[in-house]
Amino acid sequence: MKRTRNDRTPDWLARRAELSPGKVALVEATTGAEVTYREWNRRANRVTNAIAGLGLQKGDRVAVLATNCLEYLDVLFACQKGGYILQALNWRLTPHELKGLVEDAAPRLFVYGPDLAEKAQAVLEAVPVEHVVALGEPAGPHRRWGDWLSGASDRPPAPVPRHMEDPWVLCYTGGTTGLPKGAILTQGTITWNAVNTVISWGLRPDDVALLNAPLFHTGGLNVFTTPLVHIGGTSIVARGFDVDQVFDLVQARRLTVFFGVPTMFIMLQQHPRWEQADFSGCRLIISGGAPCPMPVFERFFEKGVPFKTGYGLTEAGPNNFWLPDEDARHKPGSVGFPLFYVETRIVNEAGQECAPGEVGELLIRGPHVTPGYWNRPEATAEAIRDGWLHTGDLARRDEEGYTYIVGRRKDVIISGGENIYPAEVESVMLGHPAVAEAALVGVPDPKWGEVGRAFVALRPGASLTEEELIAYLRERLAAYKVPKSVVFVRELPKTGAGKVDKKALQREGAT
Repeated sequence: MKRTRNDRTPDWLARRAELSPGKVALVEATTGAEVTYREWNRRANRVTNAIAGLGLQKGDRVAVLATNCLEYLDVLFACQKGGYILQALNWRLTPHELKGLVEDAAPRLFVYGPDLAEKAQAVLEAVPVEHVVALGEPAGPHRRWGDWLSGASDRPPAPVPRHMEDPWVLCYTGGTTGLPKGAILTQGTITWNAVNTVISWGLRPDDVALLNAPLFHTGGLNVFTTPLVHIGGTSIVARGFDVDQVFDLVQARRLTVFFGVPTMFIMLQQHPRWEQADFSGCRLIISGGAPCPMPVFERFFEKGVPFKTGYGLTEAGPNNFWLPDEDARHKPGSVGFPLFYVETRIVNEAGQECAPGEVGELLIRGPHVTPGYWNRPEATAEAIRDGWLHTGDLARRDEEGYTYIVGRRKDVIISGGENIYPAEVESVMLGHPAVAEAALVGVPDPKWGEVGRAFVALRPGASLTEEELIAYLRERLAAYKVPKSVVFVRELPKTGAGKVDKKALQREGAT
């Protein structure tokens, strides 16, 4: 029987421009320039029409290599309007790495930012792209953004049938071996993440978020940015994370919701302005991207903030759980319960449901989950089995049903038959007053198979020896969990998403 296509998706900005035309949608953090939903819709219309003028069709890829800016968001929603697929490129990668990604998606249009012109030129010399547009001064015979848009209309573009299953964004996961995988975020998965977030987190039209997570990462795209379009909220668009900028916005009581990775919150708490900062204007502060150390929670609790941690991944949402405010203090570290249209399971190696307190792999199912990876059918089949996304993350539920994320399955250190979960040890290390950053990785050991090695960065002016740190940990952890060695570094390496780069540390630890 022929299937009836009744899953069409609306033009998001066109609808929002009708429902709340004068509402401020975007604020440029540096200049303070404001863009209403009416204006943003017209901007995106112009970009959509300009892309169509190049001859691109629905399904063609548009690569963007740029830091956060209003133009990036114009392209994002032009792709939604026209059915194009945004290839969000990680600007922290080398030209060699980017070359492989551009070859992978074969975009017909490549847009690059002014501070990335040299890198873009190196990529384009290796992998020519049909159409290239520069947001700043061109690095080659490329069109300037303003010139390219000058002849394009801001009227509604020709209608394109958009369906929930149509790809909207290719968002690349941090590949541990080989080429990173491009998770396909469809019109439907982004829509359902927005729906889940609005109704489960209680987002409101008067909410204001700071967009300083990179837009090549699902955290920048989809923790608050796209859900706020759904509800008609406001995003302050920042080029990147700046500690003083965050404190300025908090002091001015401009932010109501704030997302960051643990590294950001640690940097905020180590800054001189932390003690005087008043976060009472923020009704929701949530950490994601990696397990958050307990000292971070405690310092927010001291300020009366119901700080909480979430859980997400590129392939699902990324928003999947919610912890009610009243549970934040007595369930610190828990991500809470699945969002409205999210199903989860925690299973053991045999695929059986884990008992309360038992650690197993987290599985996720729902309309927000990716249909798979771009050009990677084998990886797709491995990740999604019987309709469930196998996250590779370890979790447990307590007797009351609250979920806790333990860490990555691949990060677990098995020492003499005992499982060591790095996040637990890292949280204790970060409780030491001299420690600014800490990470634990496994290194080979002839007796135990592998043991933990700590990498530690100290606070400015602080001093700490390996013996002193190990003695501190022995008082607080079982003996098998205590690292057998400590390496002091100036700072820990980070991935493009701001997480600690464990792979880089493992390579260093192996030498």
